[in-house]
Amino acid sequence: MYLQAVQNRLYCRCVVIYSRFMPFTIASSVTFEEDIKKSRFQAIAAPVENEQAVKDFLELHKDITTTHQCWAWKIGHNVRFNDAGEPSGTAGRPILATIEGNELTNVIVLVNRWYGGIKLGTGGLVRAYGGCAGQCLLLAEKIELIEKKKISFACQFNEWAIFQYELNQQHIEFQEQYTATGVQVEALLQVHQIQPLTLKIQDVTRGREQLKIIEESEHD
Repeated sequence: MYLQAVQNRLYCRCVVIYSRFMPFTIASSVTFEEDIKKSRFQAIAAPVENEQAVKDFLELHKDITTTHQCWAWKIGHNVRFNDAGEPSGTAGRPILATIEGNELTNVIVLVNRWYGGIKLGTGGLVRAYGGCAGQCLLLAEKIELIEKKKISFACQFNEWAIFQYELNQQHIEFQEQYTATGVQVEALLQVHQIQPLTLKIQDVTRGREQLKIIEESEHD
């Protein structure tokens, strides 16, 4: 009985430690709005997988009617933030602090401000931007971040239908390019999907083709 109790306590402790280090992101885009001293603040949070997704998000939400569009994002160990004309340290950094405070990664939060004529002061801006971003993230569903890898492989024309079916069945994002000799494929796989697809490629092509993992450049 005593040994079982000790084992149970050790198991629970391991679960807690493991959960602390599991990366989490948000399931989908969420929005929160509030008025602070006649200024309207609107926060939009979204999951992002890479810097291109960040650029696409910011381009999509570009709004010339706003007074300021401040943002912050975190992808793995990489972080960026922008005060967008607000006093240095009063907007982008507080937004980033809310992302890190919620222990999230692969997330961008944009906070739009429409100035209402009353200045908030340095402390007021920090509270407004950080608070609005924080309230927005409270609305988001946290999900465990599943690591993905970009891969590539080639196949002949008569083999492509087999692979296309396999990729669609597993809801894998892919792009195909037709060449003179066959089809070149790039796909984004969850880590656990790599080994089965590797074996499938070897089987269908009789060992002629191999799955290759594309290592992204740090400067991408």
